[in-house]
Amino acid sequence: MSNFRRLVRQTLTIARRDFIATVFTPIFLLFLFAPLIMGAFGAVGGLGAQSVASSSGDRARIVAIVPDDLKQPLVAVDTRLRAAFRDKSEAPATMITLRPSTDVAAQARAVFASPDYDAWAVMFGPLDRPHILYHPRGNRAAAYLQLIAEDTLAGQRLGGAMPRVQAVKIAMQRERATAGGRNQSAFLAVFGIFFLTLFLAGQVVGTMAEERNNKVIEVLAAAVPLEAVFGGKLLGMFGVAVLFVAFWATVVSQIGALMPPGFAAGLTELAPAVGGPTFALLFGAYFCMAYLLLGSVFLGVGAQASTMREIQMLSLPITILQVGMFALATAAASNPGTTLALVAEVFPLSSPFAMAGRAANSPELWPHVAALLWQLLWVAIFITVGARLFRRGVLQSGSARPFWKRRKAIDTGVS
Repeated sequence: MSNFRRLVRQTLTIARRDFIATVFTPIFLLFLFAPLIMGAFGAVGGLGAQSVASSSGDRARIVAIVPDDLKQPLVAVDTRLRAAFRDKSEAPATMITLRPSTDVAAQARAVFASPDYDAWAVMFGPLDRPHILYHPRGNRAAAYLQLIAEDTLAGQRLGGAMPRVQAVKIAMQRERATAGGRNQSAFLAVFGIFFLTLFLAGQVVGTMAEERNNKVIEVLAAAVPLEAVFGGKLLGMFGVAVLFVAFWATVVSQIGALMPPGFAAGLTELAPAVGGPTFALLFGAYFCMAYLLLGSVFLGVGAQASTMREIQMLSLPITILQVGMFALATAAASNPGTTLALVAEVFPLSSPFAMAGRAANSPELWPHVAALLWQLLWVAIFITVGARLFRRGVLQSGSARPFWKRRKAIDTGVS
């Protein structure tokens, strides 16, 4: 058996051992359903915030202090303008009208102290020169009241209400993706890989701590090369990540089938430049490479920690590194073809993120082949460097020869 085949077999043996030890445990179910638990807490918090915002919005008002003869025209204009807003949350606060008193300016100021509602803006005076008082956060409401006054005045000068137009509306679909759609696809690709690696790659850090404490790592290091141990552990945890992603991808795909047609139509604007099927393949490939690259770095760094306290102290630098790669790749996706984009695509740790964004912005395919080979080379480099640092710093084995030379020497000695 050749040295390479022996190394691959040993690596896969370690990977299968770690995969089974992780998946076939009750804790894995908690890990698998962690997004559901997080989503439930997020939904509870979101519902609470929505309830508070809704109760606050129900009390918000914009007020027009006008004579009785202007009340109906103002209400008609307000009704017509609100039809342009897609939902209630985007529209200004509900408008009410008040009959002016003797001192209309004092009446307008007193409206802000009303216990019955929360006034955001109050308008009084003639429509061609209205006075509008507004809350510090009511600038938009004040502009809306000014627009109502302008349209009402225009209708009066035309001898009645504003003319209505019966438009013929025809829905159209774009035949190809827009630049904005490609940019959105690029950002979603970068964010998707970042979210998955942030959630999954950090698990690799603590894989060596327990085996260091119970001396199992010394047994493994004596039986197989450390490169096989590191590679096997990385592949084992990668298998766990793939199982996690496959499970939730299946769940999300079934939920997506229940979405309304309008939601599906909105997704057509997110067509990537390389095409949907190719983009899906590249997204999966770059997720794999991002996990393996970050995982190999985290495995090498985490192997130097001997206690859970040290592993916890590594969590912050690891998170900062991941956020930094996300920020660099996001900037590259927003500025394709620039020097910044080239740097992000070449730097090993940000390359998967940036190349996923490039797949959405550019139809060329050959750079992706080169990028995947480049990233795979760095995975091998990180594993080798991590194994050497572990051998020298933890096992105190000095400067050992590479595993292929060491195996050759053992075979020669045996013969």
